[in-house]
Amino acid sequence: MKNAEQKAKEIACLLEDGKGKNIALLDISQLNGWTDFFVIATVSSSAHWQGLYKQVKEYAKENSMEMHITNRKLKDGNDWNLLDFGSIVIHLMSEDARTFYDLEKLWHAARFVDFHAD
Repeated sequence: MKNAEQKAKEIACLLEDGKGKNIALLDISQLNGWTDFFVIATVSSSAHWQGLYKQVKEYAKENSMEMHITNRKLKDGNDWNLLDFGSIVIHLMSEDARTFYDLEKLWHAARFVDFHAD
């Protein structure tokens, strides 16, 4: 059975294969009690987001991951979409939202994980 870090790495690779940009995998397990990993990716459009969302949902289904319902969206719904799988939270963000919210800086104490390793 895969652990959360293995799944997070595979999701990061899946997003990269789907042309997500600037993929970051952060281990925040030591910094909070509500999740272990953030996977952050920049998307280029609403259609791009929808395609990645579909791929992630298929991966989650194949790996028995339950998605928690979230309403995290900005006003137009295309700038920042959050997919919550409990121990893994995925942020699909427009370039503008990624720059503005700068989650990597906000969570600067997190351990950055090399998802290409293994």
